[in-house]
Amino acid sequence: MVTLETIRKDMEAQLELDSNIQSVEVNADSLDEALADAAVQLDSRVSHLEYEVIEKGSDGFLGLAKKPWKLRIYQTAEGLAKKKKTMAGVSINDDELDEEIKTVDQDGMFYIRHFGDKICLKVILPIGKGSPVDPKAIINDARRTDTLGLDEDAIRKFAKSGTDGKYEAVGDYKHVKAGDAMLVVDISKDEMLATVTVTPPAMSGAEISAEQIIRNLETQGVVAGVENDKIDEFVDNPVYNVPCEVAAAIKPQDGRDAYIAFNFETDPTKLKIKETKNGQVNFKELNQIQNVVKGQPLATKMPPERGKAGKTLFGRYLEAKNGKDIKIPLGKNVELDKDGVTIIASMNGRVMYESERINVEPVLELDAVNIKTGNIDFLGTVIVKGNVEDGYDVKASGNIEVGGTVGQSHLRSENGDIIVSQGIFGHDVGVIQAGKSLWAKFIQSAKVEVEEFCIVSDSIMNSEVTAMKRVILNGKKAQITGGHLFATEEIAAKNIGSPGGGAETILEVGFDPRLKQRLGEIQDEQNALMKELEDTDNNIVTLENFKKQRRTLAKEKQDQLDGLKKRKEEISVKSEEYAKEVEQILQRLHELKVFGKVKAFGTVYSGVKIYIRDVVDEVRTDVKSVTFFFENGFVRRGKYEEPDMNGIKVPDGYSAG
Repeated sequence: MVTLETIRKDMEAQLELDSNIQSVEVNADSLDEALADAAVQLDSRVSHLEYEVIEKGSDGFLGLAKKPWKLRIYQTAEGLAKKKKTMAGVSINDDELDEEIKTVDQDGMFYIRHFGDKICLKVILPIGKGSPVDPKAIINDARRTDTLGLDEDAIRKFAKSGTDGKYEAVGDYKHVKAGDAMLVVDISKDEMLATVTVTPPAMSGAEISAEQIIRNLETQGVVAGVENDKIDEFVDNPVYNVPCEVAAAIKPQDGRDAYIAFNFETDPTKLKIKETKNGQVNFKELNQIQNVVKGQPLATKMPPERGKAGKTLFGRYLEAKNGKDIKIPLGKNVELDKDGVTIIASMNGRVMYESERINVEPVLELDAVNIKTGNIDFLGTVIVKGNVEDGYDVKASGNIEVGGTVGQSHLRSENGDIIVSQGIFGHDVGVIQAGKSLWAKFIQSAKVEVEEFCIVSDSIMNSEVTAMKRVILNGKKAQITGGHLFATEEIAAKNIGSPGGGAETILEVGFDPRLKQRLGEIQDEQNALMKELEDTDNNIVTLENFKKQRRTLAKEKQDQLDGLKKRKEEISVKSEEYAKEVEQILQRLHELKVFGKVKAFGTVYSGVKIYIRDVVDEVRTDVKSVTFFFENGFVRRGKYEEPDMNGIKVPDGYSAG
């Protein structure tokens, strides 16, 4: 098995070799070229190099008398330390290593070569469950007719411990120099490749060693690109009379061009429908809108890289191209972050990549909301030219403007107005929630909740409408028929109710609708708790009486009794919490300065119930042109007063008539 310790030993050996090269002398036409060249030789970064000028270069005049720079370049202490840590495996985690390295079983191997007048041995240890090398096999292979002597003890030692990738002398043989292998080094004209061609040795002749090949390369002037691994491979498994590569020039590496790393999908056709965890697909959630918030990183420019210079076998500098730079694709409503390369949104909206620019659009325009668009969820304003069809929802952080009608849908504006130029057909399913106000032609069978005003030009029919300020119908019909309307300040219309009674119509003003609703919820929950408490008490009494009779209870019954007592305590605590909350709500409702009014400039039909605060006025007979108000603990009726339009601003393009 390849262990962490084995890898560290290999790295330390390599580090020991590399540590001998701590400085180089370089000749180049410029400082940048010299540093790039040295970075290649020292296997370091330019930022980790220091230099001293031996001979200062000159550009000459019009290219004449040009003089190269001669520098001695060193690695900095920081660079050496980083290199040492990397080579020594300081950052290697044992667990990560076990995950990355898969154990491969491999038998041990050995090679016997005759270098000079010595018999040399190289042993590679087995890996995993591989079989070790047999010393007897080594001895048998090493013993030839020209063998003078073998150190069998050394052979046994190396068979067990290995030779650490080297050839070790283990004997002598009768060397005949005339039979030595012959070596020829061939270097290509472009100085990019060196090969060796070796003739096989005769009997008692010496084989070619790695040191001989390297020495011959140096004699030929090769100073870069020596491939020790290929030399070692040739020595282990020689191929005779065939050119074999032993050195290759260090090819220049062109720098990577600058590019933009996008944090969103730039191709809308690749946006996929959302899937649930179990793989189901909701075809109303088409996921076509990529929302972003102000300050959100949208993309980052990755700078171009400098090319890494190369070098021929003879040390001639090979220039590399630097990567090309690009412009940052800033579009509308985006800006650069402080780092100068990160593009961020300058407002909420929809991020898009169009015409090679990144844009954030705060307004989303649609022809309609239907099967083609799916549900809409947008951080900005949504403008729908047509209808919002049944079953499709629209959610926006800004305004929602609908040119047509709204069906059985859920419209929700977090912080803006909702404007429906035609009307709302809720069919007892539709829900409209506005962070500010709602403007519509009519509302039919829908639930409406608004934080400010509900302004309707035609009618409200069989709907539940809650407004934190006012509900005002101000068109020619201005009819409220059926349903339950809540408003803190006032409700105003032409006609309220319907002739002959019909659907029940209830209007409530003079309180906080949410607090009143919460009060009703608490009362329902308290009633349920009281019923549960009564049942719990009865069960406790039954079990305790049974215990008195038997003097003891079975474990199951005792656990049941303990559980009932615990639940009784929980009910008591919860009941006290509800009582405190009710007291707080009643206090806040009592402190409201607005008593509220209901106004009708037409007719309020019999059967209508009007609540102001907690006092009700049930209309017994039709009454015309009237204002209902609170006075001295009673609901009074007075002359019709015009609706309070203070603070209400009609949206652009909306007709209130």
